[in-house]
Amino acid sequence: MNTFVLPDLGEGLTEAEIVRWLVAEGDVIEIDQPVVEVETAKAVVEVPSPHAGRVATRHVPEGATLDVGAPLITVAALDTYTEEERAGSGNVLIGYGTSPAAGGTRKRRPRDARTLTSGPPAASRVVSPLVRKLARDRGVDVATLKGTGPGGVITRRDVEAAPTPVPAPGAPDVPAPVATAVPAPVAAGSGERRIPLSGFRKSVAAVLTRSRAEIPEATVWVDVDCTALWELRQRSAPGLMSYVARFVVAGLRAYPVLNARLDTARQEIVQLDQINLGLAVQSDRGLVVPAVIGAQQMTTTMLDAAIKDVTARARRGESTPEELTAGTFTLNNYGAFHVDGSAAIINHPQVAMLGLGRIIDRPWVVGGALTVRKISQLSFVFDHRICDGGVAAGFMRTVADAMEDPASALAHL
Repeated sequence: MNTFVLPDLGEGLTEAEIVRWLVAEGDVIEIDQPVVEVETAKAVVEVPSPHAGRVATRHVPEGATLDVGAPLITVAALDTYTEEERAGSGNVLIGYGTSPAAGGTRKRRPRDARTLTSGPPAASRVVSPLVRKLARDRGVDVATLKGTGPGGVITRRDVEAAPTPVPAPGAPDVPAPVATAVPAPVAAGSGERRIPLSGFRKSVAAVLTRSRAEIPEATVWVDVDCTALWELRQRSAPGLMSYVARFVVAGLRAYPVLNARLDTARQEIVQLDQINLGLAVQSDRGLVVPAVIGAQQMTTTMLDAAIKDVTARARRGESTPEELTAGTFTLNNYGAFHVDGSAAIINHPQVAMLGLGRIIDRPWVVGGALTVRKISQLSFVFDHRICDGGVAAGFMRTVADAMEDPASALAHL
């Protein structure tokens, strides 16, 4: 028997929530075969097994939270796998796995089209966790698909081409399962419902609590006439947010102290050369802030493509750990929720955040005459320890002035 414990998943995490088991007790598995999906404070990831054999015990149910180092699954070794077990695992998760054999030679069964669990051989297999997730979201049973990829691998195209299952007449329309907290049972008539915090929500709570407890934040606002920017957006391909992001990058270059972190132990402001622009994105798991890495090197068109890619993957839960932790400054478009302003909480360990409210038609004075213009409110929250109001105001005016006269601003970038 080999008992596999929950491995160290990196980023200093100490626990994870069991989202979904990918194998059942009695299934035969291979080395490096994903056996469970777990939700950490950063993302939902698949955990592969460093052991091959028959699944004897799944030690925790779905929905449970497990500490790193606690038993996860027990596998009974089979004679056909003993040599492979000695050869070692090819897993890449941090902090666990079998050791390579002497001389560095690994003997592995080829990962061909044979079945990955007990039962008759399958003609196809799924390798990509993204394809598995897509199939799960669309309600497609991958066991019914014939893979068109190399070696019978089921691809995204195979899943997208599969017919969407139609509920039987009279059957309730049940959505596909998602990783979410399950309310704990309560007594009838109690009038309350208790929802356990997931690992993700615990992480969010810890970051926001630390930010509010440690950072003496201040907030400033300014109304911006976005009419020229709105018209430019109508005439060009890049989205409005890509222009705002470009102007934010220009502002951070002019005021680099805002693209920084505070080293409280050494009492130093650490300015960062690279601008990794965090984007607040609302996903099914909650608010996440993936970053466009190296935004200071991008044109408006490049930023447009990067923003669309990063936000789309974030909504699907496919952001990389690097994207979720690399941000150096955050841009928050809460106007997408049809609100005008917000006194946001800084995303620790960053030192500032810029928010963009909705763009609406408002009466505005231009050249002494009252007219209707497209107006938005910018709100800027900053760590008062790293700068004073003059720096904050200077940054805000840099961004606001560029939004009010984007053609001139772009000509000088």
